[in-house]
Amino acid sequence: MRIILFTGKGGVGKTTTAAASAIKCAKQGEKTLIISTDPAHSLSDAMDQDLAPEPLEISENLWCMEFDVYYSMKKYWSNMKEMMRAIFKFQGVENVIAEELSVLPGMEEGAAFLWLEKFYRDKTFDTIIIDSAPTGETLTLLSLPQVTKSWLTKAFPGQKFAVRTLGKVVRKTTGIPLDKGYDEMQIMFDKLEFIQKVFLDPDVTSIRIVANPEKMVVQEAKRAFSYLQLYGYNVDAVIINRILPQIENEFLQKYIAKQADYIAEIEESFEPIPVFKVPHQGEEVFGRKLLESIGDSTYGERNPSDVFHIEKPIEVTNIDNGYRVKMKIPFIKSEDFELRKFGDELIIDIGNRRKNMFLPKFANYMELTSHSYEDPYLTVELRKV
Repeated sequence: MRIILFTGKGGVGKTTTAAASAIKCAKQGEKTLIISTDPAHSLSDAMDQDLAPEPLEISENLWCMEFDVYYSMKKYWSNMKEMMRAIFKFQGVENVIAEELSVLPGMEEGAAFLWLEKFYRDKTFDTIIIDSAPTGETLTLLSLPQVTKSWLTKAFPGQKFAVRTLGKVVRKTTGIPLDKGYDEMQIMFDKLEFIQKVFLDPDVTSIRIVANPEKMVVQEAKRAFSYLQLYGYNVDAVIINRILPQIENEFLQKYIAKQADYIAEIEESFEPIPVFKVPHQGEEVFGRKLLESIGDSTYGERNPSDVFHIEKPIEVTNIDNGYRVKMKIPFIKSEDFELRKFGDELIIDIGNRRKNMFLPKFANYMELTSHSYEDPYLTVELRKV
């Protein structure tokens, strides 16, 4: 199975490029599913067809799905949601408000991962294409398994038996399913950890950055690439969307010239990652016929489900009395990050993003002795105390 996630700044055309890629994969005989995880769904508009929170076959080999967090909560987290709702009601919160509060931050991203875990285990599809939310929400989705693992480790260190035992008593006396909710939470975290390993496998999962040839969009694309490298995800292509043709038009001449400069900057900055170019269509993009044409012009004879580039962003090597961790994180400055170590967990803060990197257990007995940054590599050394 192949999983391809399209990300980028809001409004750059992620839905268009993801849908065009999905249609081309389906045309080539692959059972293809495209999922929209963006709360502001536009996939149904692009496909010009009503969609559902379950996979819906809209043409041969092509299924579409628009993610719905409340539907997914009922499907996956009924016990945990009921536990949260009951606790809020027990505290005197009104029923309607308790229902809303029971959908905790991060559950939407978690539920999306659980769908992907199910599809991957069932081998239902050959290719899954994800039309993701704008960059910030996508990074929240991709970092969720690491964050939840870190949270669970700190919140319940060695307390699983106690929580389950106490939960049975609480359930009998108050009706709050604390033990079942905890068990469901533990299963959920195990699934999140499993599917993240799938996402970190470059032979299975690729991230594709969609950008327009505009200054703010290019800067956002560079930041997204830095964060994706930080988390260890493989970016195998950049897609430049809405490129204006070279036409003699006095009004657009300056804008077209600027586009050419930004296209050259993208090609230079992201080398050796392949860059695909999508010309401006001169009209609104919706309907499968136009999307099919865009897919053909973007990829030509190439298959969108191919892996276009693989690069290992993290390397761990032995050194005297310890280990060296080397990570490729371009487009940052040496003063842009902070490093901390707690036990076997290395925490890297870059801007408003955090990487919780779990090291082998023996790292508990090591100290963070040094670090350096030489574009594009951050190098960290850990040595025994």
